[in-house]
Amino acid sequence: MPKIPLRAALAALLTLTALTAPAAYADDTTAVKVTVNARAALATVPETGLGTNHAIWDTNLGTDQTADLLKDAGMKLLRYPGGSYSDIYHWATHTAPGGYVAPNTDFDTFMRGVRRTGAQPMVTANYGTGTAEEAAGWVREANIVKKYGVKYWEIGNENYGNGHYGSAWEADDHADKSPNEYARHVVAYADAMKAVDPTIKIGAVLTTPANWPDAITAEGDSGSWNKVVLSAAGPKIDFVILHWYPGALDRNGHVPDMIQLTRDQIARYAGPGSERIGIAMTEFNTGSSSNGTNTQPGALAAADAYASLLANGVFTVDWWNVHNGIGTVTEVEGHTDYGDFGLLSSGACTSDGTVCEPALNTPFAPYYALQMVSKFARPGDRFIRAATDQPKVTAHAARRPNGDLAVLMINTSSDTSYPVQLAYSGFTPAAGAPTVLSHTNGATAITTTTSGTATAQTLPPLSLTTVVLKPSSVQAGRPGTPGQPAVTAVTDRTATITWPAAEPGTRPIAKYEVHRQNGAITEQLGETSATTLTVHNLKPGTRYTVNVIARDTGGATSDPSPPLTFTTGTPATSSCSVKLTIQTDWASGYVASIDITNHGAPLNGWTLAFTWPRSWQSLGSGWSAVWTQTGSDVKAANEAANPSLATGATTTIGYVGNYSGPNVLPSVFTLNGTVCTTE
Repeated sequence: MPKIPLRAALAALLTLTALTAPAAYADDTTAVKVTVNARAALATVPETGLGTNHAIWDTNLGTDQTADLLKDAGMKLLRYPGGSYSDIYHWATHTAPGGYVAPNTDFDTFMRGVRRTGAQPMVTANYGTGTAEEAAGWVREANIVKKYGVKYWEIGNENYGNGHYGSAWEADDHADKSPNEYARHVVAYADAMKAVDPTIKIGAVLTTPANWPDAITAEGDSGSWNKVVLSAAGPKIDFVILHWYPGALDRNGHVPDMIQLTRDQIARYAGPGSERIGIAMTEFNTGSSSNGTNTQPGALAAADAYASLLANGVFTVDWWNVHNGIGTVTEVEGHTDYGDFGLLSSGACTSDGTVCEPALNTPFAPYYALQMVSKFARPGDRFIRAATDQPKVTAHAARRPNGDLAVLMINTSSDTSYPVQLAYSGFTPAAGAPTVLSHTNGATAITTTTSGTATAQTLPPLSLTTVVLKPSSVQAGRPGTPGQPAVTAVTDRTATITWPAAEPGTRPIAKYEVHRQNGAITEQLGETSATTLTVHNLKPGTRYTVNVIARDTGGATSDPSPPLTFTTGTPATSSCSVKLTIQTDWASGYVASIDITNHGAPLNGWTLAFTWPRSWQSLGSGWSAVWTQTGSDVKAANEAANPSLATGATTTIGYVGNYSGPNVLPSVFTLNGTVCTTE
């Protein structure tokens, strides 16, 4: 079978090089503290959470062995017909002009594999070279004629890669390649497809925050791709589509901001009722050329990313892909890395025949990572906060409906075995040794043992460890869980939070408590016997995530409500105001102007100050002021020749900001120490 370079655009950006021996770490036996907080709830694990991509150029797409391996890995969603091929694929003829279509990869074969796997399908309709009528015909064939019940339908794949922003890898026959044209067709596709089956869900392609070409406004456009698409097509779509190839193993800290910024854009641009719009990560791969694509370091990063994305409310994360093919061969942490983006071996060899992959369908390390995630966080479980005090160790936790608790711990150190001490808030583990699942470097299976204690475990180097714990007791008659909270009347210092009442248990509900998540620690913001509470003493320009807990007259507490996230503003009135305007953005930096208006007494000498919200942001340069940065704090002082700022006067300064992660803009500015109103 010919090699199909479907991810050629990414491969062109990555240079695979031979690795040096891993750096040695000092022997460290200090116990890592892992904190788990059952009162700090995050998203519920969705039915479609773990997924992967099939491709029509993969001869083994429809084999029983492939389906059974995906089932064993816990895959719950399979995407078809395969990345960029979606925009050249014609379902009725099973052809992809300009590309290779393997035998036995047609839609019916795909659906047979989906059913054998026990997953749901996601289908990408052809936007690039197709029509709305063609897509509607596919819906009719799938759901009316064949009764397959395909729920999720994407409109195109990475259509911002059609050359509109300079780089072109995605097929697009439309003369107009702008986001406005894409959005116009999304509306037409949605109308035609839902006319056939109104129950389907339609997804539109977005750019991923801080990933090219996010935030770029091309000539003639009224805004970035996301702004234009959401503004025009928002009322017609049910979910948005992100793709993420971080290219490094230390980017999972970007996930909360990545998803929150996407939600903010949906809320700002997609119109009334936009809260219904979900977020799907339909392509993900570590894409790590320097640390291993299909060996253990990449697997650890994959498990961390899947857990992080799902905990932040993404309804599916889909690995690219099932079978991909051999790339540049390296040695990583004592094992051969084949540069293969697949979960399973293709059994291929290098062009000169000197190196061959293991036998067809041999699982690579990321396969076991996703299998571990499926055992750690099952559909219906709810993620809760977990944290560690060791950068080499990350932790995630999930509470099961029966009261059990699972903790996933990831040790990324190459040579240090870390003892860990686990502490719990809102949960008391049962006595005795817990169930422990483990996967270590080079292992070809996940092992299950009963070992250690609920509070003490040891993590081998380069390992995934899941501890499953029973509660010490199951308290009968507890209150039900409060419903999804909502927020209104947000100011710089206050916010009013309202929630649906919880069902009482055996005793009446006495009060509700509102808890703020602060890492893995919770801070109670207030309590009330009602179902609404105005919280005070908040900090301006700060993102808050809160949960509501019901407490009955006997002191028993409910599980925490779903999370609510909101951001406070700045004072409604102040002696100064600031307007920040982004003039241009190139997805890793931007030019901004700041208008400063003095509403107070005349100033003879002034300093504007702000703090970068994230560690990956920095000052590049500035003008019309004397700019300095110390740590994450930035100051812009008046130039010596222009110290005065009269009452009612406005001065304009500017800067270049750099960023290497989601760009959360500064929102709190002080002028000579006074917090200004941000316009």
